[in-house]
Amino acid sequence: MDAFGPLGWLLLIAGFVAGAAAAGWLFRAGLVLVTRGELRRSLRGAPLTASFGMLVILIYLFVAVFAPLLAPYGERAVVGAQFLPWSEAHWLGTDNLGRDMASRMIYGARNTVGIALATTLLAFLLGTALGLLAAILGGWIDQGMSRIVDVFMAIPSLIFALLLLTIFGTSIVTLILVIAVIDATRVYRIARSVAQGIVVMDFIEAARLRGEGMVRLVFREILPNAMAPLVAEFGLRFCFVFLAISALSFLGLGIQPPTADWGSMVRENATLITFGDITPLLPAGAIALLTVAINFVVDWQLYRASGLKD
Repeated sequence: MDAFGPLGWLLLIAGFVAGAAAAGWLFRAGLVLVTRGELRRSLRGAPLTASFGMLVILIYLFVAVFAPLLAPYGERAVVGAQFLPWSEAHWLGTDNLGRDMASRMIYGARNTVGIALATTLLAFLLGTALGLLAAILGGWIDQGMSRIVDVFMAIPSLIFALLLLTIFGTSIVTLILVIAVIDATRVYRIARSVAQGIVVMDFIEAARLRGEGMVRLVFREILPNAMAPLVAEFGLRFCFVFLAISALSFLGLGIQPPTADWGSMVRENATLITFGDITPLLPAGAIALLTVAINFVVDWQLYRASGLKD
């Protein structure tokens, strides 16, 4: 790695940025060709960063769905000696137990991204429901729920997750429930804040005077007007959950072996960095790339929702 030199690294980074911009432009051009109407006009005005982000997200989803077809070896199969170098038989070498790293990277997309998505959906469902309920009912219900959420948010989330996982175990179901409950408090604050700005408007009062019930009020009046910030928060919350699960796996309390997970793969093969092998950095790079891609798309959606124009 040292022999590569600073100039080599600068050229590599410049090449990656140029390639990403070209890929984003081509992907946007393809989407514009196959879409129609308002969606086509929206995609035509999408920045290259958002186009690249959407392309990366689609690639990750494709890899996650078709992992068994794409991986050359099984997720848990021992196929060679420990820490074999990159070769035609093993594209990224083997890990500390002799398992194919490329195959585990591919299966890691399914496990890490899938569990993070399920956790985010559960956190969002719980947090949004409670936040909207607190904003609509108000009074002591709102105050009581908000103070409970304040208590949960006062505890650092990673430390709280480590404590709960140590107590209740480290199964996948427990991991999803623990992270979802912790992150639901953050979603609650956003949903409550957005809904409080909507429930005081005249059209909400008119709906109440018409006799509309709470369910109808939420789904027909409040949610349509709160979707933009909530969708943006969903993207950001997925990033936070994704990073939290990877961090817990790196610490040994997340997704447990032999299940492939990018966070635990960094920990298990970190010793290779001592010998100048960048293989342990690849799972970390996969985590970083998806996080950046989602933020690109979220930034674009926030810009669109704000109504700003160039």
